[in-house]
Amino acid sequence: MDLFVRSWAALRAAVAELPDQDFARPSGCAGWLVRDLVCHLVIDAQDVLITLATPDDGEATVDAVTYWNLQDAPPTGDDPLDALTVRLAAAYQDPGLLRFHLDDIGSAAGRAAVLADPAARVSTQDQVLTAADYLTAYVLEWTLHHLDLAAHLPAVPPPPAEGLARARSLLEEIAGAPFPAALTDTDALLLGTGRRSPTEAQRTELGSLTDRLPLHLG
Repeated sequence: MDLFVRSWAALRAAVAELPDQDFARPSGCAGWLVRDLVCHLVIDAQDVLITLATPDDGEATVDAVTYWNLQDAPPTGDDPLDALTVRLAAAYQDPGLLRFHLDDIGSAAGRAAVLADPAARVSTQDQVLTAADYLTAYVLEWTLHHLDLAAHLPAVPPPPAEGLARARSLLEEIAGAPFPAALTDTDALLLGTGRRSPTEAQRTELGSLTDRLPLHLG
């Protein structure tokens, strides 16, 4: 859970330092500008607050790995929530307002994570899991989106090393196989989720794992 807080704080800090003009540049999420990605982070923070405030007495149905659903294809932008995110992001107009909203609700989500009982069960998307597993799953979310933020902005600092390592291990569990040790954590995450296409040398290193990739997480 501490790793959730550190990963989330690093991502929010990176957004806070962005110049206004960078909000109109592409992100690593296909079809989304940086402002769209940041707006999505605001919605994610709301989801964290809602989930941590939704206790459930039932038995856990998923954990930090099985929380993720594998989709057949990457998002197309046709999903109503994705389309709403783009329209909402454009409505901010002033990047400063978007920065403020992320800092405001994002800080609250971080505090809620610190206060949460790790063993408490919470409910989200018709699933039940412990708060610890839920927040661990979000380490992967925050780390991938931190990489998305930095995709075309070389001045953005990278995600915390420990967050990259934990996100990689989660993705390996989802894939059902380890990524080659020769791949950095960043390369494993980008290649594993289809954010980057492997080189021929990387295809050779990935071997049979190539047939399982990319993993479209939903």
